[in-house]
Amino acid sequence: MGKSIKRYFKDNLGILIALAAMVIFLYVYPVTHKTFLTQTNIFNVLRQSASNLMLACGMTMVIILGGIDLSVGSIIAMSGCFAAGAVVWGGLPEIVGILIGILSGLVFGLFNGFMISQTRIPPFIVTLASMNIAKGIAQVYSGGKPIRCMTDAWKFLGAGYVGPFPTPVITMFVVFIIAVLLLNHTRIGRHIYAVGGNDTAAKFSGIDTAKVKFVVFAFSGVMAGLAGVTIASRLYSGTCTSGDGAEMDAIAAVVVGGTSMAGGSGKLGGTLIGVLIIGILNNGLNLMGINSNWQYIVKGAVILLAVYVDFLRSSKKK
Repeated sequence: MGKSIKRYFKDNLGILIALAAMVIFLYVYPVTHKTFLTQTNIFNVLRQSASNLMLACGMTMVIILGGIDLSVGSIIAMSGCFAAGAVVWGGLPEIVGILIGILSGLVFGLFNGFMISQTRIPPFIVTLASMNIAKGIAQVYSGGKPIRCMTDAWKFLGAGYVGPFPTPVITMFVVFIIAVLLLNHTRIGRHIYAVGGNDTAAKFSGIDTAKVKFVVFAFSGVMAGLAGVTIASRLYSGTCTSGDGAEMDAIAAVVVGGTSMAGGSGKLGGTLIGVLIIGILNNGLNLMGINSNWQYIVKGAVILLAVYVDFLRSSKKK
């Protein structure tokens, strides 16, 4: 156990230092000094980071596989609208609506997985297409308007508490543990690394590469569906814009966490730190009153820097 912790800190020393530097800066910065490290704000950061970690768990596996999933942001919007609509318009119990939202994410994940595993169409193109399809479905279904749901049972998943802890924070860590077990302690997890490292070699070694790709993109779809209903619950409504830019935050968290865009390497432990960095960055920029347009520039620069660092690290290994 002790060796594992030491190795974890050694492997992620750079991003841990970056995380600590951000926390210290926001704590001493005059504008954010009184508000940043309060319990309310810390829970706010974790609550808002919950959906990103769900996405990032799926995205980490996709990127280790050597792919990309651009559809998750639109799936968030679609699943949230379906879930809220099932409750408000269909009169179904909240739990049924939530399951419908997650199932819609699974359906799109299965579609992405089928197209990518059974054809040679690049994941970028397939998920770009499904991104637009899911976005269009959300807009058509909702009529471009929020589907408001204010029941206590609906609010529980995204805005409720279990004791002193926000429900989405608990959900976030349960999802993270499941993803870690799947990636690090199962055969499919080992196969994900093998396929991402060398698809052809993995196929010749007897790995069903199509099955691996199918499972990974299906898992990513489920994570997007879960994130969508969580956000819809937190916002008390399903909206067709709720997932805008979510895929970029997830990709940023994954690459900042050290997963190689070339595939074959990466750890969910690093992704967790990456999610916290992106969450604190978003929160800090808001507390400092930075214009939202500038926030896009800052996050874009962070992604570019992370990818450049990955490029340098890969170059040294050659």
